[in-house]
Amino acid sequence: MDSGEGPSVTIDDTAFERYRRSPNARTTLPRLFLGTLIVVVLWGVTTAAVLYGGAYAFFTWQTPAAPPSDGAMQGFLASPIGILTALASFAGIWFGLWIAMRWVHGEPLSALLGASRRVSLPDFLKGLVAVLITSAVSEILLYLLQPGIARGTINLSSWLLFAIPIVSLTLLQTSSEEMLFRGYLPRGLANRFRSPLIWALLPGLLFTSLHWSSASSLAINACVLVSIAAFALLLTLVVYATGNLGAALGAHLGNNLTGFLVISHQESYNSFALFTAKPLEGPGWVMSDAVLIALIGIACSLLTIVLLLHSRSPLRITAGLSDAKSAA
Repeated sequence: MDSGEGPSVTIDDTAFERYRRSPNARTTLPRLFLGTLIVVVLWGVTTAAVLYGGAYAFFTWQTPAAPPSDGAMQGFLASPIGILTALASFAGIWFGLWIAMRWVHGEPLSALLGASRRVSLPDFLKGLVAVLITSAVSEILLYLLQPGIARGTINLSSWLLFAIPIVSLTLLQTSSEEMLFRGYLPRGLANRFRSPLIWALLPGLLFTSLHWSSASSLAINACVLVSIAAFALLLTLVVYATGNLGAALGAHLGNNLTGFLVISHQESYNSFALFTAKPLEGPGWVMSDAVLIALIGIACSLLTIVLLLHSRSPLRITAGLSDAKSAA
């Protein structure tokens, strides 16, 4: 709360309380587990089906040639069609959540968006702008750490051609993750447990663990996971402050679009990026680099929190209490 001693970061939990209490009586722990299982199974099935279809098209249409040095399947996943296919596979989360909400909990899927049952567009735009700003800060700091930046392989006309599909599929990917990890799981758990160590920490740890990369060193994996955990905390915090997924949806979209379209730090996902930096999964990183990368990630997440929650920030997000009341 504001002490009256000047501008500060303040959070009123009234909107989240409305969101936390919005599930019906069918949101029990066994049903929550069953719904999560449905989502995981459909996500897995959709991923397998989409990747199989995409790989078939890739190997059918490409000219006969020797497989890439790091393996044919890895070459497909790093190709433009492979990236688009991987993003499309997240539709399985949406399918799973729709089935879980409709048939397991007896609620509309829109109930996960917030107490108002719709996305706060102003908060979405503020979250997007805030993360685009802090992503620029992050890239400057990473450049000072490792100055090697090169022009990507994609030309400008192709980049413009693919921009709309990439934005659309990235929104599909990030929104599905937010609906699951900042919506379905925290909402259901918070309805049963008041402690954020359960409803916030458990989904956050699950979300963070999914970003482990077998291609990266232990030190780089650790720094990436720390940065992801800080970002997950930020996303959960803005949902807590607003009782709505709007700001989290915008922030997550801005973060991923920066990596897909502007500057990529992953060799396997740089086909559409205008610029490429030294890949995190590549050699040459030392422990001090990993520590600094983690600190940059934490600092930029904290800066994003300030931009979105500080009382004097032009990007400050607000709790949609009037919308929640009208929807109640």
